[in-house]
Amino acid sequence: MSSERPQQPLLIVEDDLALQKQLKWSLDRFDSVLADDVASAVLQFRRSNPAVVTMDLGLPPDRDSVSEGFKCLEKLLELDPMVKVIVLTGQNDQENALRAIRMGAYDFLAKPVEPEVLSLSVERAYRLYELQQENRRLQSLQHADVLSGLVTRDAGMLRVSRTIEKVASSDATVLLLGESGTGKELLAQGLHDASKRKGRFVAINCAAIPENLLESELFGYEKGAFTGASKTTVGKIETANGGTLMLDEVGDLPMSLQAKLLRFLQERTIERVGGRQEIAIDVRVLGATHQNLKAQIAEGRFREDLYYRLAEIVVDIPPLRDRVGDAVLLANVFLRRFAAERRRPSMSFSEDAVRAIEAHNWPGNVRELQNVIKRASIMADGDRVSLDDLDLPVELSAEGEPSDSLSLRAVRERAEREALVTALARTNGNIGKAAGLLGVSRPTLYDLMNKLQIA
Repeated sequence: MSSERPQQPLLIVEDDLALQKQLKWSLDRFDSVLADDVASAVLQFRRSNPAVVTMDLGLPPDRDSVSEGFKCLEKLLELDPMVKVIVLTGQNDQENALRAIRMGAYDFLAKPVEPEVLSLSVERAYRLYELQQENRRLQSLQHADVLSGLVTRDAGMLRVSRTIEKVASSDATVLLLGESGTGKELLAQGLHDASKRKGRFVAINCAAIPENLLESELFGYEKGAFTGASKTTVGKIETANGGTLMLDEVGDLPMSLQAKLLRFLQERTIERVGGRQEIAIDVRVLGATHQNLKAQIAEGRFREDLYYRLAEIVVDIPPLRDRVGDAVLLANVFLRRFAAERRRPSMSFSEDAVRAIEAHNWPGNVRELQNVIKRASIMADGDRVSLDDLDLPVELSAEGEPSDSLSLRAVRERAEREALVTALARTNGNIGKAAGLLGVSRPTLYDLMNKLQIA
């Protein structure tokens, strides 16, 4: 630790005034503030914003109970989840010490505490706090881009992000295509943030609003335009003036509104419902849908001219099942977030839980994954999220191993089976031709077929 005193003080919460003075004296290398009950601890915490706290669990008015101590710990962590709290407990009070750690305490020490041990624990707590603060500071200084809210290591998803970054500075209309839950709105928000537009980011879900209300939601309406129109109201397009408008689920837009939207995209002017005045609008338009718009065009349910207005840049977002390694990566991010909210920062996945996350098809994509992990973080009894907590089906291979097992034997057998089946299919079951295609002898091919039980 630096020889300079830390900027943020140390808070000592101890109701025994003699022990309080002793602790302050033994920790005189740190700037200290003192408190002797929950109310004074909270008051000093708000005033001083300490980085580290040492506290006794037995606080007044009930010194023989730990209820006040845990109440104090909870309040301090609510005020600053990053604060490092060192709990001082009795010799035979391991259960309460572990409870404090689960709630978010940094460390616990048994009384009587050796001054050198306490000083070392406080020093380590300061070091960790300062490292975390520096990490947060550096992250805040990073240039904002569309990747700031996106967690991925998948090559396809990284290509999507680079495409968004490239088109962000232009005014080109972008069409985001992908299944529900793949992160279309996250990318749209990132595109807006990376652009030079000063206005707001406004999103409207075209599938969530009844057809008879959607026009007035988009274009606004004049007073008296219809029953209940008691005042002039601007629509989402005007609200986004100077910024970005996201038309989510644009594939569900009624045909009657497609023509009006096309006219707006061509002329960049609108007329409110019941109005006659043309209003010029400067807005970046982003479309998003899980629908196959080209199929809808062929069926006469979507205008081809509107498609080409929306699709100046088309971005295909891969589903989570096609993003190699991202399911587990995202699961860990979500678990850390939900665990922190519940003040259980040490939560992690068991090995069988990780396998289940890798094996699941995730039809609901990232949204489904987020919901599953949130539920698991609540249902888990301890700090380990198990397969049962996830409540996901696990597909087993013929050998009883998870179908996504990474053991070399399982991977090799899957590859051999796929190659054999493909070769036999291409040669219409001709063993000699299949062996030649695979570059092995007929006896070797027969051995492999027997081993893999391929008839």
